[in-house]
Amino acid sequence: VQLQASGGGLVQPGGSLRLSCAASGSIFSISAMGWYRQAPGKQREFVAIRTSGGGTNYADSVKGRFTISRDNAKNTVYLQMGSLKPEDTAVYYCYAVIRRRNGGPSYDYWGQGTLVTVSS
Repeated sequence: VQLQASGGGLVQPGGSLRLSCAASGSIFSISAMGWYRQAPGKQREFVAIRTSGGGTNYADSVKGRFTISRDNAKNTVYLQMGSLKPEDTAVYYCYAVIRRRNGGPSYDYWGQGTLVTVSS
């Protein structure tokens, strides 16, 4: 199983950016997909999650500015980021809770990270 994240880049404060993360490989089901981020010199922190049933949860710091969505048919999760601030600068990592076979266990998988830089 692989998670491939994309969409990072340089954006000005107040701007928008959309991240994508596609899961591929031997996948039976995905119960949740989401995003974490790690700023320079800081610990990795939770950003957002979306379950297969459509439930979502956001970190307080991004509520109202970020929207997570998911295309279950494509095993892809998106993070639409708006009103970006310099403090949103970080490497963004996608993750997924994946079951590889019917009745088997679920495991967490992580993408390689994509850098978002918010600066003028």
